[in-house]
Amino acid sequence: MSTIFTIDTATSRATPTPAPMKRLTIPAIRAAKGKTPLVMLTAYTVRMAQLMDAQCDMLLVGDSLGQVIYGLPSTVPVTLDMMAAHGSAVVRGSYHSLVVIDLPFGSYEASPQQAFESAAMLLKATGAAAVKLEGGTAMAETVAFLSQRGIPVMGHVGLTPQAVNQLGGYGARGRSAAEAEKIVADAVAVAEAGAFAVVIEGVVEPIAVEITRRIACPTIGIGASAACDGQVLVAEDMLGLFERTPRFVKTFDDMAGHIAKAVTTYADEVRTRTFPGPAQLYAPKD
Repeated sequence: MSTIFTIDTATSRATPTPAPMKRLTIPAIRAAKGKTPLVMLTAYTVRMAQLMDAQCDMLLVGDSLGQVIYGLPSTVPVTLDMMAAHGSAVVRGSYHSLVVIDLPFGSYEASPQQAFESAAMLLKATGAAAVKLEGGTAMAETVAFLSQRGIPVMGHVGLTPQAVNQLGGYGARGRSAAEAEKIVADAVAVAEAGAFAVVIEGVVEPIAVEITRRIACPTIGIGASAACDGQVLVAEDMLGLFERTPRFVKTFDDMAGHIAKAVTTYADEVRTRTFPGPAQLYAPKD
């Protein structure tokens, strides 16, 4: 199924917003629970936001930009300033999707007050509608604190990349009964604290099915289950821009191959002096 609404898809550099549209809202996302599957992709730049906006219900400015854009080994070094710069670009490039922005590692864990200051800064700087934070029971108080002060929060449980040093890697979570029980409890805790949606990442499928059944807000799966209320992927992964991707990624195109082919053709034409040709050159006026 496609997005909640059908809209005009024409975009250009001159008119990144083809028509005035009301963005999807938090209540609209909540109302999709158990009905229309929610489509979510990451976006970090204006142009990618423009290209994906018409087909997405939500765009996530993920701290995965640390690895995808900056080549960092993990999301841990990502800063608030980096998130603000890319978040504002995505908001400028979209007009339909609800834009969610990650709180980076170290910007919210110390206290609910720290989380509020970081979240308020990002929302004011970017125009995004909501923030996402990782963690379960330990972060429930923070989720409630933000929600009660007008900041919509998306939760994130299961495989939490910001905790990669503690987890010891990016392997699937919930293979033991004890770990499975904890992940379910984490999701229930953040949902009951007021999260408007919860990302479930890298877990064995029965956990995602159980969480989706038990919590009132939508679940967004990534390496979880098709039974979730929606799905999210890193756009560059699903577009085939990287040779190595997690197991849960399906590659929907070979953009790396397309780019390599185009660059090869360009290089050949430059070296043979066939580019630029008459169509790309300016002639003098009579």
